[in-house]
Amino acid sequence: MVNLTDVNAAFERICATTGVHQTAVMTCASLDVLAGASLFFKCEHLQKTGSFKARGALNAVRSLDQQTAANGVATHSSGNHGAALAWAAASRHIPAFVVVPNNAPLAKKHNIALHGAEIIECEPTLQAREATLGEVVRRTGANYIPPYDDDRVIAGQGTATLELLAQTGHLDSIVTPVGGGGLLAGSILAAGAGIRIFGAEPAMADDAFRSLATGIRVTAHTPRTIADGLQTTLGERNFAIIKTRSAGILLVSEDEIRAAMTLLWSRLKQLVEPSSAVTLAAVLRYPEHFAGQRVGLVLTGGNMTLPALGV
Repeated sequence: MVNLTDVNAAFERICATTGVHQTAVMTCASLDVLAGASLFFKCEHLQKTGSFKARGALNAVRSLDQQTAANGVATHSSGNHGAALAWAAASRHIPAFVVVPNNAPLAKKHNIALHGAEIIECEPTLQAREATLGEVVRRTGANYIPPYDDDRVIAGQGTATLELLAQTGHLDSIVTPVGGGGLLAGSILAAGAGIRIFGAEPAMADDAFRSLATGIRVTAHTPRTIADGLQTTLGERNFAIIKTRSAGILLVSEDEIRAAMTLLWSRLKQLVEPSSAVTLAAVLRYPEHFAGQRVGLVLTGGNMTLPALGV
């Protein structure tokens, strides 16, 4: 199983050399008062391609030997992982092929195209995504880079927490969004013992919560949430890490996500997408877990369109 050694190796591969940004950590006194805790926001919405996904994608792409990389890389993605993989592939001058559900946000499709990938649309089901991806891999010979269920991706995502801890010093808790589980699993590995790591999840896409409650990974569900980046189910590798070491999954409502997103825009002055806002929503909904603590919150992405903002 992937471990802290792999996260440290990923850091050297993608952070210590030219690669991803070391993103800022922001604070806001008025949000601290509202939460009753000291909050530290890791601004991965300001990362390359607009999301934390650049970390895992670049680690996976840079891990390929030259012969293996020659045929390029492929994946399926609702947006952010696809853009990240396209950018990472471009950095090695290899092709990228991204299967995208036809209902993915326009901003995320544009972001994938911006970085030079070939976009292949499919029906918005996991089965359709996997079938279409299989066809693409057979046609091109490209290497499949999963969006989350991959040791290289998990290790790369964990580098965000390594940076966060280096920038802030001791934290009592860290809260990350959870969709496929790559960031949450990587954060657990990076933080080690002594720091509680929570996943935040929409109640309308609660597969991670149900998986941990029963000990059986939910592999199919029908999410109905504005947090489009969190509509996937947990990966097998991710679940193996999360079920043994996470502090729990905190569910939040759609209204709470919208309210938290508004607070991040108006108080922190940062434009984040709904998937990012679940972290603040969780801290505000469950103050008993965080009162008086130093809490890290990962803001995972900021890929929004003006129409989505009502402009």
